Amino acid sequence: MDRRLITTGSPFEERIGYSRAVVADGWAFVSGTTGYDYATMTMPSDVADQCRNALATIGRALEEAGGDLSDIVRIRYILPDAADWPACWPVTAAAFGASRPAATMIVAGLQEPEMRIEIEATARLRRG
Repeated sequence: MDRRLITTGSPFEERIGYSRAVVADGWAFVSGTTGYDYATMTMPSDVADQCRNALATIGRALEEAGGDLSDIVRIRYILPDAADWPACWPVTAAAFGASRPAATMIVAGLQEPEMRIEIEATARLRRG
């Protein structure tokens, strides 16, 4: 099995011991991704902005893997507050309106209190 690790340079990856994504046999498994801007290590307070940042990070990881957001076949959204979910719909619809992956939204606590959404994805790479 061919296996490649992708990192975003997040300090959490080294501290906790994970990769942003693992590419294996044409699949990309993207770890739970929050809304940090990893260049500045800042987190916007708005949940839609966090969602947008998380999807951008996932998109960059998939580009490095040889794919893009349209390759995602399964996505999970995890939010501590279900009331925040509708604010993310325009962001997720813009990202996935055409490709429409299988999706689940889960309510659960996240690692840090400022985190309002975490997104995990599985992609079948068409070009990678």
